[in-house]
Amino acid sequence: MIGSSQNGGIPDPDRDLSEAELSERRNRLNQRLEGQRAAEEAERKSQKSDTSGYAQAMKLSSEFISGIVVGCGIGWLIDQWLGTMPFGLIVFLLIGFAAGVLNVLRASGEIAHPETRMKRGKPEDDGDNK
Repeated sequence: MIGSSQNGGIPDPDRDLSEAELSERRNRLNQRLEGQRAAEEAERKSQKSDTSGYAQAMKLSSEFISGIVVGCGIGWLIDQWLGTMPFGLIVFLLIGFAAGVLNVLRASGEIAHPETRMKRGKPEDDGDNK
């Protein structure tokens, strides 16, 4: 590496590296680079969520819309059965809206599912089996 920028452009006859030494340095560098790549890949995998943003948006919107549609359907069926035309539809539309919002909050992880809430609220077994 005579005249390289590493030694200021001044040739250094004492630093003439052999082919074996250069190969050894290259192998060490490749090993360190592979370690860096593996660490970066693991970090990317841990940061990447299970679903993409578009898929998450579709999931949340379908959770919301399905709650409203089911509420409207139940309200319409009750209105047809009892003959109370707008009232069942209105009431169950509001219930469906509330259920849709609750489903979206559960799916996004803002509130816990009922099963996990019950497990957290349960006292732990002390080992006393009476």
